[in-house]
Amino acid sequence: MPKAVQDAGATRASALPITLVCGEEEFSVKQRARELWNQWCQEIPGMDHEILEASAGTVDEALNRIVKVRESLQTLPFFGGDKLVWFRDCTFLGEDRTGQSATVTEALAGLAEEWKTFNWQGLRLLISSGKPDKRRAFFKALDKLATVEHFASLSDERDWADRLESEALQRIKAAGKRIQDEALGELVGRVGPNLRALHGEIEKLLLYAGDAPELSIDAVRLLTPLQKQAEGFALGEAVGDRDLVRSLKVLDEELWTIRAGTDKRKSEIGVVYGLISKFRLLLLVKELRRLGRLRPARDYNGARTQLASADTTGMPTDRRFSPFAAHPFSVFQAMKQVDRWEIEELVRAMDRLLEANVQLVASGLDEAVVLQRLLIELIGTRPSTRRRS
Repeated sequence: MPKAVQDAGATRASALPITLVCGEEEFSVKQRARELWNQWCQEIPGMDHEILEASAGTVDEALNRIVKVRESLQTLPFFGGDKLVWFRDCTFLGEDRTGQSATVTEALAGLAEEWKTFNWQGLRLLISSGKPDKRRAFFKALDKLATVEHFASLSDERDWADRLESEALQRIKAAGKRIQDEALGELVGRVGPNLRALHGEIEKLLLYAGDAPELSIDAVRLLTPLQKQAEGFALGEAVGDRDLVRSLKVLDEELWTIRAGTDKRKSEIGVVYGLISKFRLLLLVKELRRLGRLRPARDYNGARTQLASADTTGMPTDRRFSPFAAHPFSVFQAMKQVDRWEIEELVRAMDRLLEANVQLVASGLDEAVVLQRLLIELIGTRPSTRRRS
């Protein structure tokens, strides 16, 4: 599980009546909140503990949830003793439309003011939520009243692939199975930095495996779709593998997303820029292999160890121009793929990508035709023979 950033000091955590578990990494937030709630229930057994669902799709629903938590905290336990309350999966502490409502913001601010002078003796409150808006009065009050554990998005962490590999191996081993090294790399690459999706895909793979002792790469490719957070890497990986059929299929999906407008961050020019980044990395890895500064790597752990101990003398710190500054998982993928490319092909590919960029901007040609033709010219229509450099 990703390590939480605990905003409240550990020395005062035990004295605080409120714990806020929050962040973009939904799976980790839910897992940690459940773990903490079970721990509290073991420490303080009772019949009056309450779990209040805190998700809300409208302003009225959010106001109703606020009233419920206020009432719960003010209601004494029927049998006496201490009381625990879990305000679970709160959806209106962030920057969504409901959370940004002035009515909701004011109601939360009023609740925070009450809690500052509230008699918390015999009470504990657990709040679990997505990423909160730290500019609000409610969060600023909680920062003083509560222990805050924040789970940032895995995509912000340099070692997200390590975390997913570790989580996957632990889950697969617990099920009494093994997974091929290449299959593990494929699984992590397809899922991307998303723990919840990872666990779901592992469940499917385990069911599919049946009595077989090992999860194969063929099973991963058959059952595991590209998750949204991994889609941005999919085209580059397919092209890097010199798989024309897969590349054209991924491109078609990308173009559909762009033209449907479901992701405003994507564009045809962005597709070209992504391929430029991929070929730049392949070119750099190829040259470092030729110079003996990088060696072939059979598995991700070996590649990561090699990158961590490599001589980086004379290399830039900008990740765009140095494999040693890039994400280790991206470099590992490139280290596996460079044997499919000659250095001259990679240089020509960079020239062709520049031409495609100009065509998209100035020629008026259909973007899909430009990009499809680009992939065919980059990869070729025949499978590439793997060569050792």
